Amino acid sequence: MGSEIKEEIPVHDEYVLCGGAETCVLKCGPWTDLFNDQSASRPKLLIFIIPGNPGLPTFYVPFAKALYSSVNRRFPVWVISHAGHVLAPQDKKILRTSDDPNAQEIKDIYGLRGQIEHKITFLRTHVPKETKLVVIGHSVGSYISLQILKHAPELPIIRSFLLFPTIERLSESPNGRIATPLLCWFRYVLNVFSYLLFKPCPEKIKSWLLRMSCQIMNLQDEFSVQNVLEPFCLVNIAYLGGQEMMEIVKRDNETIKEHLSKVITVILQLTFYYGAKDAWCPKEYYEDIKKDFPEGDIRLCEKKIPHAFILHSYQEMADMVADWLKDDLSKIETVTEENQD
Repeated sequence: MGSEIKEEIPVHDEYVLCGGAETCVLKCGPWTDLFNDQSASRPKLLIFIIPGNPGLPTFYVPFAKALYSSVNRRFPVWVISHAGHVLAPQDKKILRTSDDPNAQEIKDIYGLRGQIEHKITFLRTHVPKETKLVVIGHSVGSYISLQILKHAPELPIIRSFLLFPTIERLSESPNGRIATPLLCWFRYVLNVFSYLLFKPCPEKIKSWLLRMSCQIMNLQDEFSVQNVLEPFCLVNIAYLGGQEMMEIVKRDNETIKEHLSKVITVILQLTFYYGAKDAWCPKEYYEDIKKDFPEGDIRLCEKKIPHAFILHSYQEMADMVADWLKDDLSKIETVTEENQD
C-alpha cells in the first residue's frame, strides 16, 4: 500500500503569499486550482488539513496520500503550513495577485491568533464558496479548527475532525509542564542558540543531518524539510509554542456546544478523537469533555495510536477518518444532486 501510494498519487507543492507570509500548501490529487477549474469533474468537496506544531506540511504527506486513497481519490486533500514555519526554496515562485487580500499583512501572524486568521484568509481566497470543506485539525490544529468555526461561520465547513486535540490546559499536561518553561521563559536563549548553531552551518551539513534524521525516524523525504533547521522558522515554531502554552487554557465550551451537534446537510459537524496515552492531552481531558458533552461524537483511541500519528500510524488514521466520512460523503452527493435538480 505504501509504495503504491508513493508512486501513483500526485502531490503538488505550492507557495503562496497569505497574510503577508510565505505559505506552503501541499495538494494531493490532480486538482490544484479550484477557482479556474470549470470542468464537470471539479470536486464538490475539499479535505483540508491543519497541522500541529511545527506546521510543516511535508510530515503530513503520507497521511494525506493515504487519506486520498481511502476516499477513492474522489476529493483533493490539501495540507497548509503555519505562517513562518516554511520558507520557499529559491527555485520556487511565490504565487500572489495584486488585488488579493492575502497581500495584506495579518497582525502578529506568527502567533496563535495570527495563525488562526492566516488559515481563514487562505480558505476565503483560495477555495470557492460553493466547495464544501472537511477540516482535519491535528494537535494545535484542532484549536485553530475550532476558532475557524467561531470566527468564520460563513465558510462551508460541513465536518471537522479534531485529532489528538490540544484545546485546553495545555501547560498543565505532562508534556506542557516540561515545554512551558522552555518555550516561555528560555525562548530567547533558544533563539540565540539556533542562530549561532544553524545560521553558519553549511547547507550540505544541514541536508545530511536531515537525511539521517528522516532515515532514523523512517520518514519519507519526498519534499524538503530543510526549514526544520532554518533559524527564522525555528524561532517562529518556538514563538507559536510559547503562545499555545499561555493561551490554550480554558476549553471553548461555547463554540463546542454550538457546533458539536449542529447539523449541516444532515451531517453532524464535529468529531473529537483523543489518545488513550497522550502526554499533550491526557485521558483525563477526554473524560472531562465527555462528561460535559455526553451527546457529542467524542472518541477515545483503542488502537494505541500515538499523538504524532503522522510518523508511523498515518495509514490507520487515514482509514479511520475515511470510514467516518463514508456516510457523510454519500449524503453530500445526494443533497448536491437534489439541489441541482
